[in-house]
Amino acid sequence: MAQNSKELTRISKRIALILRHKPESAGLTLDAHGWCDVKSLCKALSISMSTLEEIVANDEKTRYSFNDSKTKIRANQGHSINVDVELKKADPPAILYHGTGEKFVDSIEKQGLFPKSRLYVHLSKDIGTATKVGSRHGKPVVYEVDTAKMQEDGIEFFISENGVWLTKSVPREYLQRRFDI
Repeated sequence: MAQNSKELTRISKRIALILRHKPESAGLTLDAHGWCDVKSLCKALSISMSTLEEIVANDEKTRYSFNDSKTKIRANQGHSINVDVELKKADPPAILYHGTGEKFVDSIEKQGLFPKSRLYVHLSKDIGTATKVGSRHGKPVVYEVDTAKMQEDGIEFFISENGVWLTKSVPREYLQRRFDI
């Protein structure tokens, strides 16, 4: 039976919770690389494989990936649990962006960016995406990140399967607040 858009969104959010933060909430476990058995996930959520495939295929953020045989699924990034999603070390563009809410500015101005409950700080390749991310937390604020200087100073960057740039932290000296959003 086809699911409506609202129901698919609800299921997708539940999948994100399971695959990124709390697999035990559905009685599931993830392997060391964040993979979950597809049949077990479908059973736990009472959904069909075709519904799961529809959610993965239509997710605008490309949050999830199947393995080649579609027997396993994992979240591409955003984990708060310690898994190795086999991120690719990569050379970022000279500048990336971080979107946040205005309520976090004081902390960022003092301490820089830290992943808080996640494993990595998420960075965007353009101001528009960073603004959209920031708007989820109230009035958006965007920081420009001098990734060229960070890399020159030995800080590593990774790129997820869905194109999100990740790093362990961004010290304050590499941040410049944008006022043109």
